Amino acid sequence: MKDNEKKYLRKTAPNESATMVETIYGCKWSLTVYQLLADGINRPGEMVRSVDGLTTKVLNQCLRKNTQFGILDKISYNEIPPRVEYQVTDFGEKFLKVLDEIDKLQVEIEKNP
Repeated sequence: MKDNEKKYLRKTAPNESATMVETIYGCKWSLTVYQLLADGINRPGEMVRSVDGLTTKVLNQCLRKNTQFGILDKISYNEIPPRVEYQVTDFGEKFLKVLDEIDKLQVEIEKNP
């Protein structure tokens, strides 16, 4: 190899995952939804009743985003009245671990200004 040959290519940020993290943190309710799901609250009506200030419209937008990203899975039951539940996907579990690591990093940053 010649001395002037380049060994490395420019590394770029992962576009899709960075957008996903930005979108999830941009939605002020996503982290609350994850907390509700972890506590076993997986039905939208129960979520709205459990959190002050959370509206059905905003929750549905949040759930739709998370479902589109593949973080949450929507389960619709063929019942009357209709019943819908949400659960974290396998991919979502991995994604939530990334968010946990970001939270740990934030705590470390706050400890060492």
